This record gives sequence, structure tokens and C-alpha cells, in this order.
Amino acid sequence: QVQLVESGGRVVRTGESVRLSCAASGRTINGLAMGWFRHRPGSEREFVAAIIWLGGDAEYYRDSVKGRFTISRDINKNMVYLQMDSLKPEDTAVYYCTATTGGRVTMNVGDYDYWGQGTQVTVSS
Repeated sequence: QVQLVESGGRVVRTGESVRLSCAASGRTINGLAMGWFRHRPGSEREFVAAIIWLGGDAEYYRDSVKGRFTISRDINKNMVYLQMDSLKPEDTAVYYCTATTGGRVTMNVGDYDYWGQGTQVTVSS
């Protein structure tokens, strides 16, 4: 079992930045593909970003956040991060940290095995 706890969500204005953290426990995150999903008001839970070790960390993003969001991880601290810059009102959502024991990254919510309880990010106009 892996336990994931997100933190860092807050209320900000358009154009500001937020850094989310995900603390993992139960086992090392080394060997896991890690990701972030979000649930926006009135929408289904959607993929945001994922990271996996492939000789170096390989990162994947949904098109709408490319160039603005950066996913990273610190294996020694068992932590995953999501740096979000140039935030827009449409980024308002509950953000979830997730992990899969599968051998590849995926953008499908059903492929992930472990989930945090979410942290709220609100971006005002």
C-alpha cells in the first residue's frame, strides 16, 4: 500500500504561482510512475502531468498546461511536486496526487492504483 498526501493548495489571483507537494509513505516512490490529476467544477477528473524514471526523469503534460506547469520528484525525500505558474481561472480545481505500479505512464484515471485526498487551488479573476 502507498499513502499519498497533497498540500500547498491556496487561493491566488490570475498570473500568480502555486507549488503543490505530495508526500508518499508506505514504500519508496522509486519505481512508480507518479502523476497529478485535477477535478474542475462541472467536469470529470482529468490528467494534468506525470513523471517516470527512464534513465532520467521523463515528464508528460496535458496540452493546456504545457509551458506553465512543471512536475518533479525527490526520491530521497519521497516527494513529488507540481509547480504551477501563470495560473488562470480555468485552473481552479481540486488537485490529486496519484501513483501506479504499472510499467508505463498513462493519462487514464482508471490505470492508477493510489490516490491522495486532494488539495484545492482557486484562481480568481
